[in-house]
Amino acid sequence: MAALFGSRVRRLRTAAGLTQAELGEKTHVVSTRITQVERASGARPTLELARALDAALGADDLLVDLWAYVYREGFPDWSRAFMAHSERAVAVAQYVAHVVPGLLQTEEYARALLSVGRTLRSDAQLEERLTARMGRQARLRSSDRPDLWVVLDEAVLQRPIGGRPVMRRQLTRLLEAAAEPHITVQVLPFDQGEHDVMGGSLTLLTLPEGAEVAYTEGAHYGQLIEDPAEVRSFAVTYDRLRAAALPPLMSLGMIRSVMEGNHRGASVPSRSERRRLAQEQLQQSGGRRLRGGGGGRVSRPRPRT
Repeated sequence: MAALFGSRVRRLRTAAGLTQAELGEKTHVVSTRITQVERASGARPTLELARALDAALGADDLLVDLWAYVYREGFPDWSRAFMAHSERAVAVAQYVAHVVPGLLQTEEYARALLSVGRTLRSDAQLEERLTARMGRQARLRSSDRPDLWVVLDEAVLQRPIGGRPVMRRQLTRLLEAAAEPHITVQVLPFDQGEHDVMGGSLTLLTLPEGAEVAYTEGAHYGQLIEDPAEVRSFAVTYDRLRAAALPPLMSLGMIRSVMEGNHRGASVPSRSERRRLAQEQLQQSGGRRLRGGGGGRVSRPRPRT
């Protein structure tokens, strides 16, 4: 993809009658950088440079669109496949153990997270990753936005990523997001104890054609699961997490208490009481009933038509 991007830049530059040095002046980079882009050598172009090239060459967003594929090329095959599925999903269900999911992160919070990590090589790479992460949030504001259901471990609320002012603004963002009709946020409290997804995260994606995929992730690894039987198993696991978590309204209350600094691990309702409260909220909102059984599985969110 980097080679394709470079060939398009070269073709557009030639058609515009510009030398590499002249294009460099128009995009505020040295001519050797243009050479690197055209030859797909050196560092990959940043989104900022792709936008500048697009504007200078009158490419009508062609280079910006291609850049997304150049960016993904640096990721493993399974990661690129997950990104592609995510952009098409009509419903997203996530459990996260340590950090707020990328779709709901503030820019400050995301910057603090992306500033650490073994693969970070430069400030330019940080800005590239930050721009890409913030750009993916645009789908939540689009006409084809997916339904989003997020279960946060209580640890997500308690760890002050970026410092307490940054974390306070992030918690405010969670409350604002949960007010949207297509977004649901729940908190899984510490007193729930052990569960099947401890130490990592789980994402379930429902695709437009009705197929589902699952994605599990740890600090330095990820796995895309597409086998239907395995995906169904992960779906049951997610249903159990939702049933064990605090109901949405109570979850928002916990987020507010942490944000206001007065949450001291106060007692939360028992699992049976949480189940009763969740049932009442589902009935009040017109949702389907929780299924019986020891696992506490609930009906899973489906895309609205």
